[in-house]
Amino acid sequence: MAEQVTYIEAISQALREEMRRDERVFILGEDVGIYGGAFKVTKGFLDEFGDERIMDTPLAESAIVGVGIGAALVGMKPVVEMQFIDFISSGFNQVVNVAAKYHYRMGTPVPMVIRGPSGAGVSGGPYHSQSPEAWFCHTPGLKVVVPATAYDAKGLLKAAIRDPNPVVYFEHKYLYRRIKEELPEEDFITPIGEAKIRREGLDVSIITYGAMVWESLAAADMLAEDGIDVEVLDLRSLLPYDKEAILASARKTGKVLVVTEPNLSYGPGAEYAAFISEEAFEHLDGPVRRVGALDTPVPYSTSLEKEYLPGRDKIAAAVKELAGY
Repeated sequence: MAEQVTYIEAISQALREEMRRDERVFILGEDVGIYGGAFKVTKGFLDEFGDERIMDTPLAESAIVGVGIGAALVGMKPVVEMQFIDFISSGFNQVVNVAAKYHYRMGTPVPMVIRGPSGAGVSGGPYHSQSPEAWFCHTPGLKVVVPATAYDAKGLLKAAIRDPNPVVYFEHKYLYRRIKEELPEEDFITPIGEAKIRREGLDVSIITYGAMVWESLAAADMLAEDGIDVEVLDLRSLLPYDKEAILASARKTGKVLVVTEPNLSYGPGAEYAAFISEEAFEHLDGPVRRVGALDTPVPYSTSLEKEYLPGRDKIAAAVKELAGY
């Protein structure tokens, strides 16, 4: 029987394989070398690839992203690690005003990946638990991906490294060692921009991504006991996103719930809800509903964090209300 690979090990495998495949790929970030990364994603990399391809940096996210951009512009393929994705705010200008716009302004590709652990559920508090993907989905010139499975954690990272555009890769820390699956031995990628149905259903569609895929699947199992047949669509890519897959699911069931982890107001779910309302209105049998996190910073307390997040119970309640509309 093939070995089960965790979500975090899948990320590590993708990095190692791409570095072996293409000598232009290198990693830079805080503690990625000697320490092997805050979560040990790059453990052992320094010994294999040396300090010219595994670079420890100062605590200066703006400089880290800026160095990555410069390297990309001269033909390298940097993978920039944010120790926690929350810290990307310190490099925000470099991401949205330089990396995202350089090709548009100068015609020069910027083939780089900015990756880091995101999301709540581990009692990390307000500075280590955010899901800030909406900031970057609003920025033309970037691609944004959020894997939910070990397969996609590896496949999307490989695709991101090979892409000629800057890709922001959100890896959910709650899933790091909780999600496992067998992975193919042969090389593979998960194409950016393609969604995947995780559960077929006829009554209500849930459009989601990241850790909320698993909460939605759990809610769907609960609802099946009540005779409600739920379809779960995992977007995988937020920018670009798979419009045809969303429309196909919406037309199939006629009722749609959008589930996202970021704060509900102005979050990615608003874009998907608006898109469905505009493009599939005549197929809908009810309003497009949304479930997201409360509009507060992420609490440190475990009990408060659970109340803050859009877990399976909240998702199930929203689906029940929609199914009975």
